[in-house]
Amino acid sequence: MDLIVKKTEGIEGNVKAPPSKSYTHRAVIIASLADNISHLKNPLVAKDTCSSVEACEAFGAKIDIKRNAWIVKGVNGKVITPENVIDVGNSGTTLRIMTAVAGLAKYYTILTGDKSIRSRPMQPLLNSLRDLGVVAFSSRNNGRAPIIVKGGYEGGYTEIPGNISSQFISALLIIGPYGSKPLKLKIIGELISKPYVDMTVEVMKKFDAKIEREKNTYYVEPNGYKSCKYSIEGDFSSASYIVGATAIAGGKVSIKNLFKDSKQADKLILDIISEMGVDIKIKKNEIIVCSDGELHGIDVNLKNSPDLLPTVAVLGAAAKGRTKIYGIRHARFKETDRIAMCAKELSKLGIKVKELDDGLIINGGNIKGGIVDSHNDHRLVMALTLLGLKKGIKIKNAEAYKISFPDFVKVMKELGCKIVEKP
Repeated sequence: MDLIVKKTEGIEGNVKAPPSKSYTHRAVIIASLADNISHLKNPLVAKDTCSSVEACEAFGAKIDIKRNAWIVKGVNGKVITPENVIDVGNSGTTLRIMTAVAGLAKYYTILTGDKSIRSRPMQPLLNSLRDLGVVAFSSRNNGRAPIIVKGGYEGGYTEIPGNISSQFISALLIIGPYGSKPLKLKIIGELISKPYVDMTVEVMKKFDAKIEREKNTYYVEPNGYKSCKYSIEGDFSSASYIVGATAIAGGKVSIKNLFKDSKQADKLILDIISEMGVDIKIKKNEIIVCSDGELHGIDVNLKNSPDLLPTVAVLGAAAKGRTKIYGIRHARFKETDRIAMCAKELSKLGIKVKELDDGLIINGGNIKGGIVDSHNDHRLVMALTLLGLKKGIKIKNAEAYKISFPDFVKVMKELGCKIVEKP
């Protein structure tokens, strides 16, 4: 499927941010490990989160999908060995966390995914799991999926580099309550994307986990999870496209279900567009964005918010002057090499882009129309759509947006964006 995006000036309306993908993953997985029945209100129903649901069910959880809620009967830490291979599709979060969860099963679990998933690094997580009593290895001996795991998690001490993926840390912490001894997890070097680990800790504590942090070391007591009722907040990552569309096309949009005190790393988008010249009003659970469509370039460190790279890249392309994005070498290990793919696709639209090892330098303000490709990356689809509002474009392989924001096109059209889906 392709998206045809036409020039649009002035959008307006009131929308509700879609539920957080990151919180949905963590909540359904932890609820599946908990001791009884949990109620998850307002979960995100999308391809990625459904991958986690299916994996949880394969490990023995019972999940009843209701309107605006999932009712989860947990296994109380007694994870069964799946009957079949777990295919996580395109969900890196599911792969990383469920590789650790497989360490709680008795026998062998095999986990794999699509081509992108099979290219992502896994070796640091496998090494740490081995320290903790789990047999875990790559079937091709290249540190990537397919992954084979034999359960035996005990807890104890391990250390892991913090500069590759925060998902490794989250995965180990999540299984921490089910060892025979406490987990002591030391982070070596700089911890990138720390807010995502903070989100993990927040959800764990909601399910009554005993977890503490002292400097660069996390401690988890083996007391299990208690079931609960948990409400999932709106997603700043997905909302960044609505915010970005308003910034580029101009107009006034109110986005509800975004919380002022959220721990989400991608809340940074509000600071970024404010610095670029957009007026932002922040209420307790609502964001109001006002823009005249005139942006200027900035320098921005996305170390803790790598998922914002495509959005900020297109904002920089639409802005006058230079935008430098840095601190995101780890964005090369996402659904695509997002640094390279952003540079490639923006160049097709006449934007002067210099690719750095850890980011991009973009000289914006002179966009041409044209045809671009998403490379099956959901965030690249949605970000490129924003540029189309400035100068009409065609996006190939655009169906990938359904991975994280199934209502993206519908929401954008409701705000007045001129978008057409073509089979």
